[in-house]
Amino acid sequence: MAQVHWRCYPWLVLLCACAWSYPQPGYHGREDVRNCSTNPPHLPVTAVNTTVQLAALRQQMQAWNLTAYIIPDTDAHMSEYIGKHDERRAWISGFTGTAGTAVVSMGKAAVWTDSRYWTQAERQMDCNWELHKEVSVSSIVAWILAEVPAGGHVGFDPFLFSVDSWDDYNVEFHNSNRHLVSVTTNLVDLVWGSERPPMPSQPIYALPKEFTGSTWQEKVTTVRSYMQNHTMAPTGLLLSALDETAWLFNLRSSDIPYNPFFYSYTLLTDSSIRLFVNKSRFSPETLQYLNTNCTTPMCVQLEDYSQIRESVKAYALGNVTILTGLSYTTYGLYEVIPKEKVVTSTYSPVMLMKAVKNSKEQALLKASHVRDAVVVIQYLVWLEKNVPKGTVDEFSGAEHIDELRRNENFSSGPSFETISASGLNAALAHYSPTKELHRKLSSDEMYLVDSGGQYWDGTTDITRTVHWGTPTAFQKEAYTRVLMGNIDLSRLIFPAATSGRNVDAFARRALWEIGLNYGHGTGHGIGNFLCVHEWPVGFQSNNIAMAKGMFTSIEPGYYQDGEFGIRLEDVALVVEAKTKMN
Repeated sequence: MAQVHWRCYPWLVLLCACAWSYPQPGYHGREDVRNCSTNPPHLPVTAVNTTVQLAALRQQMQAWNLTAYIIPDTDAHMSEYIGKHDERRAWISGFTGTAGTAVVSMGKAAVWTDSRYWTQAERQMDCNWELHKEVSVSSIVAWILAEVPAGGHVGFDPFLFSVDSWDDYNVEFHNSNRHLVSVTTNLVDLVWGSERPPMPSQPIYALPKEFTGSTWQEKVTTVRSYMQNHTMAPTGLLLSALDETAWLFNLRSSDIPYNPFFYSYTLLTDSSIRLFVNKSRFSPETLQYLNTNCTTPMCVQLEDYSQIRESVKAYALGNVTILTGLSYTTYGLYEVIPKEKVVTSTYSPVMLMKAVKNSKEQALLKASHVRDAVVVIQYLVWLEKNVPKGTVDEFSGAEHIDELRRNENFSSGPSFETISASGLNAALAHYSPTKELHRKLSSDEMYLVDSGGQYWDGTTDITRTVHWGTPTAFQKEAYTRVLMGNIDLSRLIFPAATSGRNVDAFARRALWEIGLNYGHGTGHGIGNFLCVHEWPVGFQSNNIAMAKGMFTSIEPGYYQDGEFGIRLEDVALVVEAKTKMN
């Protein structure tokens, strides 16, 4: 793992200390692997029969006077990864990819997803479903308008729509004579019934103080100070993202795959702290840690998770204003707050504070990366010894690096599903092998491993691309150009408060010079035993400006469809720079 220092005074540069990519465009002309025109239809053996659940859902839609129903792929907290009991779109459609929206009308059903998942969707969905190879809201609404007659009602669960998503749909439906209907009872859940996986019940625990940058009391005091100094002086702050509450109280659990979170909301006011959660999951020691046996402004009042909507609605009846970050607040909460009593920003103050690590958090995150680097080195040595023997495949490789991490101090498992990809599979930016579907690693092909770990002191993420034989001249040049992009951005000195999107080109310049590029983002934030993709840090238009104390990945790449893929990823810290003129 490379260590490069970014510096920053009024000029900033990055300190390097690792797997995330955004979609790589695929082929648009490939035919569907299903043949639904024959009788019976010709389907892959992996296709899921969804006839029964669709019929049951349509019965519910009829009972609620709905002509169509929208089923997103998220949870009530806009989480990147979701728990089993929130996999509604997967259950109703059979398609288990992590991105995609389903819509069911009285006569048809369709899924919209991007190029990463087209083949998977075709292999998993039966002929009840249409596959649409795009993801825009306008394309979804166009289909709905064709299916739903004038005056029809289109239902959605407001807890599965961000405020921005609801706005997008609402604009598209404007003047269409079709009506969006907020239905707080999720119809898929009604149909799923007792087969739906239960809510998690594992203990929620407090991190030992040696693994936290500040006490929760210090964090609460800082947030309240921010609210008091805000131009609108909000009396309350509503937190919906799971990592916001986990960070604020230094609490962790395991409700979400690869993420140490627990289902919760927080309503923080100038005189109270209300944590909405399953109370039974706290030990007596954790209850004492949170000061739950008192009612002063620094005591945490526990309330039932399911009561958040009614509690926010009741609080909003008073002489109050509520601050919330729109990126993670659902329409289900937003719609019960009178518009004159809500103060909005793209991100909550907690999200912004969490993005800037203090000196202790920086030291903790660095320590986790040092241990993780040992794991990656051990893995690469193991590969070098065993790949020439023909005994390693993509899946066994992924299992081995995951096991190496589990053996490290303070380990809490992987931070995402390991991307272990050889040859042409590495050209798929999000490819992960399975026990049933994988390729053997070969000395004659490139191999890309993008992996990370969760440790009590930090989250890690690193990508390396290797070749044990003789790469082609083109592969050598592409690899060199990707490496140059990583180094160029890592060494960059730039003015304070520069937006990441304004320096993204430095990671791409070496590739651009020879007409190459990559179709995913250049980097993302990373947390202290939190999200591996921690917003809002990064190099995209919706990321915040760079500031001292932020960590971000730097991960340029190049992908040759059907042949090979290259990505080199490190994690960097923004620090002060010493420049000639200041």
